[in-house]
Amino acid sequence: MTRFTFFLLSLLSVNAYAASFDDDIVAALLERTTHNVTYDGSYRSIGYPDGDVPENVGVCTDVIIRSYRKLGIDLQKLVHEDMQNNFTLYPSKRIWGLNKPDKNIDHRRVPNLQAYFERHANVLSKSNKVSDYKTGDIVTWMLPGNLPHIGMVINESSQDTGNPLIVHNIGRGPQKSDMLFDYKITGHYRFVPQY
Repeated sequence: MTRFTFFLLSLLSVNAYAASFDDDIVAALLERTTHNVTYDGSYRSIGYPDGDVPENVGVCTDVIIRSYRKLGIDLQKLVHEDMQNNFTLYPSKRIWGLNKPDKNIDHRRVPNLQAYFERHANVLSKSNKVSDYKTGDIVTWMLPGNLPHIGMVINESSQDTGNPLIVHNIGRGPQKSDMLFDYKITGHYRFVPQY
């Protein structure tokens, strides 16, 4: 096999993997929208790894966490392990006054997920161009009242605006909506781990 043939096969394999991830994460995200979830971010003691709050409650981060879990990726474990080794790189002390990681809540906080994705995901442009946002991209926003928010881009667009739709939970349970440019974008990531 020539080097060029090997390169082409590698490229095809990467593209097939990316397409598979896009399909799988969109299916997981859309499945989340079928659940009746009360918005509740209260602190709860949960198992580890693969711990979760009761299925009938959740916040915006839980949409992301539960969707990745469908693919066998445990953000609770990934974030906790990274925070154990790099606690000062996370905002937990500055924002919440913590002195060590807390496996029950750290992964459920948008600023911690942002810190994790800044270190372990592809960091993408925070633009106002529709074409910059692709299926499977993670986006974070700052809502009025300095409330951080997170959601993911799916493979559907608004018929009215052409904007890609987002699956998120902004207080009414997991839903898909045209809200990409409704608030200040604070982060844009692509996180495609092996699964």
